[in-house]
Amino acid sequence: MRYRYGPYREGPDPLAPPFDVREALDAVGDDVMEGSSVADALRRLLRRGAGEGRRGLDDLLRQVRERRRELRERGRLDGVLEEARALLDTAIGQERAELFPDPSDDARLREAELDQTPSDTAAAVRALRDYDWRSDAARQTFQRLKDMLRDDVLDAQFQGLKQALQGGDPAQMERVKEMMAALNAMLDADARGEHRQEDFAAFMADFGEFFPDDPQTLEELVDSLARRSAALNRLMNSLSPEQRAELAGLMADAMRDAGLAAEMARLGDALRGRRPDLDWTGGERMTGEDPLGLGDATSALADLADLGELESALRQDYPGASLTDVDEEAVRRALGRNAVDDLEALRRIENELQRQGYVSQDKGRLELTPKAVRRLGDTALRRAFAQLSGGPRGDHAQRDAGQAGELTGTSRQWRFGDEQPLDVVRTVTNAVLRNPSRIALTPDDFEVHETENRTAAAVCLLVDLSYSMVLNGTWAAAKQTALALHTLVTSKFPRDAVKIVGFSNYARPLTPEQMTSLDWDMVQGTNLHHALMLAGRHLDAHPDFEPMVMIVTDGEPTAHLRPDGRYLFDYPPSPETLVLTFAEVDKMTRRGASLNVFMLADEPRLVAFVDEIAHRNGGRVFTTDAADLSVKVVSDYLSTRSPRPRR
Repeated sequence: MRYRYGPYREGPDPLAPPFDVREALDAVGDDVMEGSSVADALRRLLRRGAGEGRRGLDDLLRQVRERRRELRERGRLDGVLEEARALLDTAIGQERAELFPDPSDDARLREAELDQTPSDTAAAVRALRDYDWRSDAARQTFQRLKDMLRDDVLDAQFQGLKQALQGGDPAQMERVKEMMAALNAMLDADARGEHRQEDFAAFMADFGEFFPDDPQTLEELVDSLARRSAALNRLMNSLSPEQRAELAGLMADAMRDAGLAAEMARLGDALRGRRPDLDWTGGERMTGEDPLGLGDATSALADLADLGELESALRQDYPGASLTDVDEEAVRRALGRNAVDDLEALRRIENELQRQGYVSQDKGRLELTPKAVRRLGDTALRRAFAQLSGGPRGDHAQRDAGQAGELTGTSRQWRFGDEQPLDVVRTVTNAVLRNPSRIALTPDDFEVHETENRTAAAVCLLVDLSYSMVLNGTWAAAKQTALALHTLVTSKFPRDAVKIVGFSNYARPLTPEQMTSLDWDMVQGTNLHHALMLAGRHLDAHPDFEPMVMIVTDGEPTAHLRPDGRYLFDYPPSPETLVLTFAEVDKMTRRGASLNVFMLADEPRLVAFVDEIAHRNGGRVFTTDAADLSVKVVSDYLSTRSPRPRR
């Protein structure tokens, strides 16, 4: 068989490494830990951006608003009126200069006719349309005025047409008339359902030079023309009533003189009927000093409308908002190619979080998957290790569980079910001694290292989730600590049994997934009594395990569980609450479980309560804050689980 090799063209590179969204997931997880929903956390991530050098939606939005401000300061919308008035005054002045030396009555009559020219520019142009100019210079200036108005009106509807008409070639003007007639005929055929793509291709082959943006379909052409037509309407609405009437008269006269009035009216009606969703009645305030021509002013208002739509899409503050709503071409026109790349990076983050299984949808609601929770636990643990004094302790990124105990230096023959590490040297030596000429391993050759026995532990972390934790800013730190400890135990000490118990008015066991998405409730009560009861059940279920209980709290107990199963809140703590809570502490002491308490506050009542726990149980007390909580809990667990040196 013969093979040919070449670039893979069937889609994305199947051998490319997966897109790295771990940093984005960590950022989302931090917000979720603070109590945000996954959707809100993802939205905030997209707003601020993810990854070095990549802009978020807020940065793009600021650039769009800056671009809108620059456009508004670009000039005045009445520039065409100012230019038309200046050309008209120049023509009249040139005519008067020609008439002044002539003593004839005809010259005086002409001067009188010029004196009666209306002050309204449109009316003046209309009154002088049939005037027989004596001055050649004045005649040329007046013709330049009419050509300017005609070209500006056409340029306002067809961007770039003004340049195509420069030179005054009558044949080119005839081409414009043919183009408009063909365009209107094509729109009529489309309205009847008779338009074909071949018809559009033939139209572009004939008149493509009038459309520099090179539309590929009739809809693209209609969209471009409709946006400019709507912008021209908004320009008219932005002028004063007097200016609006004056400009409308000039435009109507220019199209009438060019023989295009009927075709322009047909086109305007067709475009408005096809795109009623555009803003045809609004206005815009321009604050610049320089006068703008009609085409330039229309382009500025069209760009402002595009930027307004882009700003709305980038804000993402409407129901069902999605990054797919952001027009990539509008971003490219407004902000350049780099902004498109930034937008694509944001879209990819949003898509990859779901594609790689970190985020799922449940009844339209985004949720973190167990895979994402495991990743957040790894991150929380990695952050804790990074802060441990003296630097990282060993290879904490190791994914596989370690050996069960310290090596004794001896080995023994492997037995089915052994989990001790393989003694490779002794195993290969046995095979060589058995048959030096042909080495082949058999089950009898295998030997394993002897290790010290290490007892398993029943670990219980009691996390205060009362509303005071939210007020004190320690809510997220407590949840991250629970995730870090759970990840450490399950990955590095898989024989240990770990339980997380959260407590506020009631206590309840929590899985890592529940802990991650847990939102705070504004309820009263710090029910350590109930939490210790649940911890005791966990220890009793593992009687042969070494018991360990760690308590994270920012206040003394203010609630306890009553015999009927309901909780009772009282502040300051009632004597009954304290008696029942200390009774559970004493039970823990009889079980041989040490209670290590991590205080997130130093209020006198809490300090006195914790001192009493230490006195009754013999456990240790740590005063910490949100920043160091994970480090101290992880360090405490590791110090307990580390093998003791042999004597």
